[in-house]
Amino acid sequence: MIKVGITGQSGFVGSHLYNFLGLKSGIQRIHFEDNYFNNASLMSEFAGNCDVIVHLAAMNRHEDPNLLYNTNIDLVGKLISGLEASGNRPRVIFSSSTQEELENHYGRSKKEGRLMFEKWAAYSGASFTAMVIPNVFGPYGKPHYNSVVATFSHLLTHGGEPQIHVDGELKLIYINELVDQIYKVITGGVIETVFYVPYTSEKKVSAILELLNSYKNQYLDKGIIPQMEPVFEINLFNTFRSFIDNSSYFPVRLVQHTDDRGTFVETMKLGVGGQVSFSTTKPGITRGNHFHTRKIERFAVINGKARIQLRRIGTDEIQEFLLDGNEPSYVDMPVWVTHNITNIGDDELLTVFWINEWYNPEDPDTYFEQV
Repeated sequence: MIKVGITGQSGFVGSHLYNFLGLKSGIQRIHFEDNYFNNASLMSEFAGNCDVIVHLAAMNRHEDPNLLYNTNIDLVGKLISGLEASGNRPRVIFSSSTQEELENHYGRSKKEGRLMFEKWAAYSGASFTAMVIPNVFGPYGKPHYNSVVATFSHLLTHGGEPQIHVDGELKLIYINELVDQIYKVITGGVIETVFYVPYTSEKKVSAILELLNSYKNQYLDKGIIPQMEPVFEINLFNTFRSFIDNSSYFPVRLVQHTDDRGTFVETMKLGVGGQVSFSTTKPGITRGNHFHTRKIERFAVINGKARIQLRRIGTDEIQEFLLDGNEPSYVDMPVWVTHNITNIGDDELLTVFWINEWYNPEDPDTYFEQV
């Protein structure tokens, strides 16, 4: 069992890594809170309990560049002091950035923080790897802070209009891909002192915005699942979806075409393939209580009364949606959100499901957790 602690556990990369490690056997997650940096005893105790520490805690942006620089250097120093006080020598993995090459305060803080850890590892005999990471994007990032993708996605889903100031070429890695790389370092698959994490896609800012605008126009405004060819576009779409205010957007009412023959309802329009299925559910029965890390899924209630519940992994807030087959409607499931559907009526519930991948029992991307 490898005991892993993550500084910055509550941040964008930290929360994704923490949740990802929770799906892996042979890993014990050691809890970390930001206030440990201000309590030498708690920091020492944390350091003493870990086999591996992933140091992600950092300030990415601030209007005062000197404060940003000093904060990041101070965080490294406090972790090293905690390691020394504990007497433990865990492997330390440091999150650095390709901005090390740039003459800015953030890049300098990352480069000098890396050198501080290298010096500590050299005299203590501990193992150390600095991961130099390209631009990261993914669900639940912080707008105007983590990435331009987060900023654009938030603006487009909240009535804003993104502006391009510099149409540069971005070397990108999706958050799921990054945490997989960190996992390889944790488990010994990478032993270099400095590991340059390869980027997985390269896009101009304008090309990213064009795709995000198409997702707004097709998905947010019309309910159409857009065409997505490379994996990058699926990852970008899942990122975009994560910024939608689910409580105000869902459930989406489907248009009913009714005449003397009955009613015809279009449940979904797709630019992609996948798998369509349906279920009947008896009164009082709940289905689901699982989540996906990459799949796109829709629940459409056609007949009966249902309650759909959503809860993002790592949080306590539960969102509830009531759907009635008399007004057919759907809710789409975001990634990293556990979900279920319950028949709350007296009659049989009929639900149509669509998911963008065929079910593969060898790689189901389905993890069970109660809402």
